[in-house]
Amino acid sequence: MSYECIIVGGGIAGLQAAIQLGRYEHRVLVIDAGSGRSVLCRKYHNLLGWPEGVSGEYLRQLGRQHAENHDVEFADDFIVDAYRDEPGFVLKSRSGREYHCLTLLLATGVVDRIPDDLPELLPCLGITVYVCPDCDGYEIRGLSTLVLGSGEAGARMALTLQPRTHQLVYINHGRQAVEPDTAARLKHKQIPVIDQAIGEVLVEGDGHFRGVRLTNGEMVQAERAFVAFGGNQVNSQLAEKLGIERLENKHILTDPRTKMTNVRNVWAAGDIAVHSEQAAIAMGDGSQAAIWIHKALSALSDR
Repeated sequence: MSYECIIVGGGIAGLQAAIQLGRYEHRVLVIDAGSGRSVLCRKYHNLLGWPEGVSGEYLRQLGRQHAENHDVEFADDFIVDAYRDEPGFVLKSRSGREYHCLTLLLATGVVDRIPDDLPELLPCLGITVYVCPDCDGYEIRGLSTLVLGSGEAGARMALTLQPRTHQLVYINHGRQAVEPDTAARLKHKQIPVIDQAIGEVLVEGDGHFRGVRLTNGEMVQAERAFVAFGGNQVNSQLAEKLGIERLENKHILTDPRTKMTNVRNVWAAGDIAVHSEQAAIAMGDGSQAAIWIHKALSALSDR
């Protein structure tokens, strides 16, 4: 079956776009691999209407129900290839299935790099362990906090967070070098740096971070943590296949008014685009892209 629009990615941006397009009564399919930030985040703290916070899982559940109420379809699948086939596009999944559409929205997001040897961090994400200082810097105010990271990425995170708490320690788990100027700033701000790998993350109950035990046996206790290892994965591989313009960090460039990419009838929304990576912005991106997708589909139907 051919759709008027296919949205690749069922996170915050993709779901908001699906709801908007469903309300226009377009034939819409959301293809979702069931991974990404919104799957892992156990609490968003800075969203209008949720003063006590809300989990990504619950937001996704509500968003999917909302979209389905407008006859939006969903497929649990993983797209590995995309190409133009006039007047639209063909998407191929890992299983070999093909999907056809007139317009395409990429909302495949970003995956934060959390080392495989620190799996205990995952249940804490959004509760006591965070990745975004703009979203969650407020949550550590005055609390003992560790920055768990590697090299320059972790050091810069520590400097960004320093105004929020004076009880801050940077643990350079990745043992990568820190630039001399950055190291001097850490020293000036009196932020201790521990160049030692983490042997164990200490967690109590349901996602309550309590500190780490280093590989040398030393325990470093804290109430909160931020993760900053650098090298996050920007899921814009499909954009590359379609010839879409990307920056060196692989984020996708879009028109600020329409969210369309440089490839006609392909849009991008959410964390893969070039802006601050926040759930509220992803929602706005999704709605904005959907409005212009609707305009494009209306123009196509008038031909």
